Amino acid sequence: MTDDQRDQQDPTDQYPRPDFAAQNQPHPGWSGQMDPPPDHGEDSYRGSGRLRGRRTVITGGDSGIGRAVALAFAREGADVLFTYLAQEEGEARETSRLVEEAGQKAVAVSCDIRAEDECRALIDRAVSEFGGIDVLVNNAAYQMAQPDGIEAIPTEQFDRVMRTNLYGMFWLTKFALPHIPAGGSVINTTSVQAYKPSPHLLDYAMTKGAIVTFTQGLAQTVAERGIRVNAVAPGPVWTPLIPATLPDTVEFGKQSPLGRPAQPAELAPAYVYLASQEAGYVTAEILNATGGTPLP
Repeated sequence: MTDDQRDQQDPTDQYPRPDFAAQNQPHPGWSGQMDPPPDHGEDSYRGSGRLRGRRTVITGGDSGIGRAVALAFAREGADVLFTYLAQEEGEARETSRLVEEAGQKAVAVSCDIRAEDECRALIDRAVSEFGGIDVLVNNAAYQMAQPDGIEAIPTEQFDRVMRTNLYGMFWLTKFALPHIPAGGSVINTTSVQAYKPSPHLLDYAMTKGAIVTFTQGLAQTVAERGIRVNAVAPGPVWTPLIPATLPDTVEFGKQSPLGRPAQPAELAPAYVYLASQEAGYVTAEILNATGGTPLP
């Protein structure tokens, strides 16, 4: 998006619409091979100091929504520690570059959040680097489509989905909370799948429903400590996870009322808002960004 496109626009054609070129990639996928390329806000996001001095941790910050959030947080004045998988090192370098170009500290950590000890070490690293944590964004997730239903979901896949999407979030939050002061927050990434599950993403949808419950329950637990807990529920978003996990990308996002998938750059402002003081009275909320699909 260029500067002259930042004014009022028709959201149905603000970004590319399907049909897209057929494309498949091995997991975890690569931004540079996507057609059209995803927009993380590189040329459009303008910060205004809303997160100045915040110490932030983002899981899955190498690409997709995580990269867009890291970029936006940095341009709002926050330092960023983010996780990536070992095979995503190239993507992680690009996120670090964007954060550092914004004048903020970037700490990229290769971490498998399926392991409790790695989650503990990650929080220890953040505290060592920053002296504490003001915002934790539990964003990393794993999915793999199985069009043939529950019988086709192997236990290995089920275990990976649960441990990535739920165990990692649970452990990181548990270990981070003692280091988050009053005024800090936890932001989780759930999904439209929590409310409108696709049969071919059954195990993934299960975890996204659990994240909604976790968010609303934890928010009540830590409210008296002055810590807020919220979540963002995206609809279809054009990230490397899509060509890496879905068998058909040609019509991806066409089902949304706006007729297209979101770009990561369109999700980042929701996380900025929830992390900012403007959301000081907002907790236990799910901010839906679904392109018009109604959710409860």
